Amino acid sequence: MRPALNTVDIIVSDLEASIAFYARLGLDFTIDPHSPEHAGCDLPNGLHVMLDTEGFRTPFLPGWTPPDGGPRTLLCFAFDTPAEVDAKYAELVTAGHRGIAEPFDAFWGMRYATVADPDGGGVDLYATLPAS
Repeated sequence: MRPALNTVDIIVSDLEASIAFYARLGLDFTIDPHSPEHAGCDLPNGLHVMLDTEGFRTPFLPGWTPPDGGPRTLLCFAFDTPAEVDAKYAELVTAGHRGIAEPFDAFWGMRYATVADPDGGGVDLYATLPAS
């Protein structure tokens, strides 16, 4: 059997701040009624995304500490148009989230930008550039 990637778990320091951040990107998290330190979101493509607080996950990850340095994993959100990338980047930065890379036209044919989520994780925003 081939394993299937069906869940991404993001360890966060502030669950409410992370839920609010990802809501701006269209993800609708529900806090687990059995654990207020865990939230989940089912996406239309079958992927399940979880947010777990550091306090919730550390008992299951002995010796884990938050990583330092830049993001090692990036969540990537596709938009229909380059203008939507620019608008979402501006919205997130205006809301106080750190911009990592301002919107730019990448040589591979996409409008691209990167912001940091509340814990410094990278979030890419991209759209295919119109053919010229």
